Amino acid sequence: MDKVIPFLMFQDGKAEEAMQFYTSLIEDSEIKSIVRYGPNEAGAEGTVFQAVFILKGQEFMCIDSNVKHAFSFTPSFSIYVTCNTEEEIDQLYRQLEEGGHALMPLGNYGFSKKFGWLNDRFGVSWQLNYV
Repeated sequence: MDKVIPFLMFQDGKAEEAMQFYTSLIEDSEIKSIVRYGPNEAGAEGTVFQAVFILKGQEFMCIDSNVKHAFSFTPSFSIYVTCNTEEEIDQLYRQLEEGGHALMPLGNYGFSKKFGWLNDRFGVSWQLNYV
């Protein structure tokens, strides 16, 4: 076994937009590679056939699904981020919540100084923690 990588499947051609958004929010992050569908291939031309991006050293893979599914992302799997400052968690939460929705608003739930859980505008679930 070489490695284990989280894999995100986006609907409606949103993979590249999501990668650009995520890498703009988190320092030391980048889009590593993008392979796009070409003309007359299974997916819409120009959408993401397969891509790799890195958030703070953690590699992710993603695609734009060319098949419509009856499912999408679920909060039972989330990206967990430990923030170093209260300002950092406040800003990241605010940016991710734009167009998304809160599952647990930022607050003190007894297990950390500040915690928040939300789904972003792409449906991806994030847990943010400031310890």
